[in-house]
Amino acid sequence: MSYTALARKYRPKTFAELVGQEHVRRALVNALTSGRVHHAFLFTGTRGVGKTTIARILAKCLNCEKGVTAEPCGVCAGCREIDAGRFPDLLEVDAASRTKVDDTRELLDNVQYAPARGRYKVYLIDEVHMLSAHSFNALLKTLEEPPPHVKFLLATTDPQKLPVTVLSRCLQFNLKRLPAVDIAAHLRTILAAEGVPFDAAAVALLAHAADGSVRDGLSLLDQLIAFGGGRAGEPEARAMLGTVARDHVVRLLELLARGDSAELLRCAQSLEEFAPDYAQVLDALAGLLVRVGLRQAVPGYEGDELYAAEVLDRLAAELAPEDVQLFYQTAIIGRRDLPLAPAPASGFAMTLLRMLAFRPAGAAETPRAASTVRPPDPVRGRLPDSGPSTAPPTGIPTVPRTSEGAGWTEIVAQLELTGAARQLAAHCVFLGRQGALVRLALDPRNQLVRTLATEEKLAQALSRHFGSTVRLEFQSGAGQGGETPAQAQRRASEAELAAARQAFEEDAGVKSLRDRFGATVLPDTIRPVK
Repeated sequence: MSYTALARKYRPKTFAELVGQEHVRRALVNALTSGRVHHAFLFTGTRGVGKTTIARILAKCLNCEKGVTAEPCGVCAGCREIDAGRFPDLLEVDAASRTKVDDTRELLDNVQYAPARGRYKVYLIDEVHMLSAHSFNALLKTLEEPPPHVKFLLATTDPQKLPVTVLSRCLQFNLKRLPAVDIAAHLRTILAAEGVPFDAAAVALLAHAADGSVRDGLSLLDQLIAFGGGRAGEPEARAMLGTVARDHVVRLLELLARGDSAELLRCAQSLEEFAPDYAQVLDALAGLLVRVGLRQAVPGYEGDELYAAEVLDRLAAELAPEDVQLFYQTAIIGRRDLPLAPAPASGFAMTLLRMLAFRPAGAAETPRAASTVRPPDPVRGRLPDSGPSTAPPTGIPTVPRTSEGAGWTEIVAQLELTGAARQLAAHCVFLGRQGALVRLALDPRNQLVRTLATEEKLAQALSRHFGSTVRLEFQSGAGQGGETPAQAQRRASEAELAAARQAFEEDAGVKSLRDRFGATVLPDTIRPVK
């Protein structure tokens, strides 16, 4: 039993069936309706956007038995033969396989003869940029003085390789890559017509993977239906495309919002079991950031098939708008640089770490003696102007615990902070507090996280924690006999890892494998179980 691929079965046969390309459709319909049809057309664009499809529809419009029309009947002999690829006066040429000048001359020798069956003899030359210079010269002579019964329809993915003399003699139409939303709508229509059950999220994934090409989208849909056993489901789509589940992408962004680099790396390493395409993971992360940014800028922005509105609401509340922009920019740059990384997994991990380590250009400022922040104005709902910096009083105790008795690490864990502001707090040592003044020492290796915005957020969080307004004073260099929360977390993680490795080494089963088979333990592969 023969099967027709969806890309062929649902290839548009009229201008009305075209998906997108309204600017091209409108121009050609008007030309056909007014009778002002040029003798040479050039259709440019990436693969699968409809170049040869539009050319065939135009050939049908010119040779329909009911006359030159923008709406061919589709039932006459000419229309049926063009659809079947058997019309004698439609000469389709693949320029990639006929680059020699002799091939072109042989093709054009018959231009002077009248059409055998139709009204016009139509030459459809695909990938015309592949012709040689001599072949272009032979074609140019015909384009300059074409017989009235001949039309040239040229298609190419690389118009820059065409001679200017050829371009100047053609009406040029640049076909656009289709938006994913239009491709998704087209795929849903076809799935409904085919009676195939599907998940909306799976269709969205295919539309994104099609990268603007309807034909690629239909080919992927064919593949997914076969892969899913007659169903287009989201798990099957992700497995086929090598993308990770939405929950993993959301988890990555949640950890970025918390600034938890250790857990972020563990989450990134856990993706290896799915053998993902890390470029697509960064694409998915950037796509989620776009949705979060839109949710923050436009509160009425709704979710879609991939991410529900409540998920976007939660992430929009956890992330500062400036962090959303920073993470997005870092994700797309990291995707671009991924092929240069020693390995895709390590390049992906470094991109995530870069999101926490870098700040936008110009964000870092000259260190200030102190930052004064007052509580939000209850009437206007905004922060009043900061007061001037003041010299710190003398005699402030430099102890790693606050006057309330709680350790700095415990306080940081309780603060309502996310993103870079939490990183600032985590890389400081508490030196002491006297009245409204809190003195901190910032680890010099993390100076980039100290900006006006992060200082203000930290001061506000501490003001809420202590129940009174505080001012911050930063001293150069960490230490002072104390340990930053980040260092404490790193030390605890290293201790857990060392304990896990020691327990593994002392395990009776491991010792037995070593003794009996000479097995070797790879310490770098051992991870503590959470």
